[in-house]
Amino acid sequence: MTRKLAKPFLKWAGGKTQLIEPINSSLPKNFTDSNFTYIEPFVGSGAILFWVLNNFPSLKKAVINDVNEDLINVYKTIATRPKELISILEIFENEFHLLEDIEDSEESKKEYYYKKRELYNTRSTEKSIQAALFIFLNRTCFNGLYRVNKKNGFNVPAGRYKKPTICNVENIFAVHEALQKVEILCGDYEKTVSLASENTFFYLDPPYKPLTETSNFNSYAKDEFGDEEQIRLYDFCKKLDNLGYNWILSNSDVKGKAENEDFFDELYSDFLITRVEAKRSINSKSEKRGKINELLISNFTQAKQQSQQIKLV
Repeated sequence: MTRKLAKPFLKWAGGKTQLIEPINSSLPKNFTDSNFTYIEPFVGSGAILFWVLNNFPSLKKAVINDVNEDLINVYKTIATRPKELISILEIFENEFHLLEDIEDSEESKKEYYYKKRELYNTRSTEKSIQAALFIFLNRTCFNGLYRVNKKNGFNVPAGRYKKPTICNVENIFAVHEALQKVEILCGDYEKTVSLASENTFFYLDPPYKPLTETSNFNSYAKDEFGDEEQIRLYDFCKKLDNLGYNWILSNSDVKGKAENEDFFDELYSDFLITRVEAKRSINSKSEKRGKINELLISNFTQAKQQSQQIKLV
């Protein structure tokens, strides 16, 4: 029987599936063929995590972390109580799908969504219910966006879907199996260094520096990730380099929007910077979605030549 490969269980603004190819081409062959530790301090939807778990059987262990307690609760629930989570999600899915068949279904689905969002924001339910609410909102909100206000209240409006998949039973069980070799942390990313071993690869995907004032989706947690945090992250990467750990970091290419914007080019001038063409997927107007550059920054000596342009298929 073929093992089902785990894939991200969330729709996620800025998901990194399209960066897998250039990341893979940058990795040293003698590194990935060996018994290594994978650490992802900003796990998000885990696109790179699941690619690593699916494709590197020699992986010794993996460590994931995120500052978002609600997201980490979902990972821990899938890792420890998948059947309980599935039973709740199936109820949400059945109830939501039934609303499609009644008169004024769109308003009824909106009402159902906003009641679930209000319940989620109380954060008073049992952890498996809270995890199910997180997934339900993710599958039914606008564009899979995760955004909270200063009080940590999830405030993304309802999307317009007929009968979205809310409970993917097969993938939840596949993710459950994959997470059995993963240590799951919640908190500041800097503490992940204590779990590194001799042969460790870090992939860092922090909240991106916004390209414009209106494109700031950094409200992923109640505390913003501004320029001071970007500089603190550079200091962390420098520390990893000094300790001999390999890492790749992704971020927005602010220079692509303004020729004189050298924030990352100057900050990471002592490392290798690769510009990767990627798709923009978050905008309420489809004509404003398109291709932009993102940055892959690495301390690998084997990485691509600095500022090489890679075009994704």
